[in-house]
Amino acid sequence: MVLVEVFGTGCAKCKRMLKNVEIAVRDLKIDAEIRKIEGLDEMIERGVMLTPALYVDGEAKVVGHVPCVEDIKQILLGEK
Repeated sequence: MVLVEVFGTGCAKCKRMLKNVEIAVRDLKIDAEIRKIEGLDEMIERGVMLTPALYVDGEAKVVGHVPCVEDIKQILLGEK
């Protein structure tokens, strides 16, 4: 199972990132747990300084912008 974490405070960009992640996971039919992290303390603890941020299996993949669904698919497949 892949752990996908979306960090953000609930702004429009963060919501769009979460939606794009959900679409990518659904389209790829992969076994993934998607977590939305909104707490500032946890973000600081994990080193997230810009949002939205996308982590896959604990590794930062995207910080500060919203990737399109196709880019997220490539990330999840290990191509980016």
